[in-house]
Amino acid sequence: MTKLRVLVVEDSLTVRKRLCEILGSDPEIEVVGEAQDGKLAIELCLRHRPDAITMDMMMPVMSGLAATEYIMAHCPTPILVVSASTNRGELFKTYDALVAGAVDVLEKPLGDASDTAWESNFIATLRLVSRIRVVTHHRARLRAADHLAQRTVPMPLPPIGRNYQLAAIGASTGGPGAVVDVLQALPASFRLPILLVLHISEPFGAAFAEWLDGQTPRRVAYALDGEPVATAAGRVVMAPPGQHLTVRNGRFWLTREPERHSCRPSVDVLFDSLAQDCGAVTVACLLTGMGRDGATGLLAIREAGGFTIAQDEASCVVYGMPREAALLGAACRVLPLSDIGPALAALSGPGARERS
Repeated sequence: MTKLRVLVVEDSLTVRKRLCEILGSDPEIEVVGEAQDGKLAIELCLRHRPDAITMDMMMPVMSGLAATEYIMAHCPTPILVVSASTNRGELFKTYDALVAGAVDVLEKPLGDASDTAWESNFIATLRLVSRIRVVTHHRARLRAADHLAQRTVPMPLPPIGRNYQLAAIGASTGGPGAVVDVLQALPASFRLPILLVLHISEPFGAAFAEWLDGQTPRRVAYALDGEPVATAAGRVVMAPPGQHLTVRNGRFWLTREPERHSCRPSVDVLFDSLAQDCGAVTVACLLTGMGRDGATGLLAIREAGGFTIAQDEASCVVYGMPREAALLGAACRVLPLSDIGPALAALSGPGARERS
């Protein structure tokens, strides 16, 4: 039986030993190395070639972000960020690490009765992370793949007379980088409200909108309950961590109703509400992510007359959610990541023709 080989990177000796103890309790996992700083993490990664890495963010000598960037450029390995960072600056580094190629993020154990559940979640998440396909120079590879795809994948054109009034985006694993790419590709003249649901847990989602706001000239903020959709023209409105975002009667509404597909916020919850409220004037995109959240909602928008896009397999970090949408026939177009921003821009402009 081949064991899952893990490198543990954590500057706190107490936490590091605890993580190693948890991993060591599973007969199918082997800890192949321990590092207390990013520099040693790189050395051990190059030496042992682990199947997965648990990575702290705030460390001496070299930070977790710097180590993640180097590892993904020179020794691409699935990385699970395990961090207790909750202040703004440290959260920003976590988001940067996700864009640099880290697969997922998990908070550190609290050292109380909740740790039993945390341990099970930690091992399960690490197993999932270890199965993710990671590549050298992640973002550069996407640009190269997209350049080739641009010559072979037709761009969608807006239907005659269709006045789209809203854009919606859903994403999960690999989503932070993909969302940044889409938003940066939009021209300044793009004035549709952009609704965004991204799967990111509450401890780490607190400052994501602020971080994303700094990655693009477009304003980004969390939705306010009851806010009119019309006031969000040209802005990005995000579902807050732990709350579903819906649209009803031209306003944003937030709820803490049960999770859907184990997610809150859920892409399906947003897309379903859009299909019912304004589906015919909605453009919706489903980006990289694990699972199937958003697939049926994307189909509902298409059936309501909206235009729907799913990211293609070659440019996805995880071809899960978009794949489910494609299998359902929910996507009017399946496009590489670099085509999605330009497609949104084309669909928001006047004078285009139907091509679906």
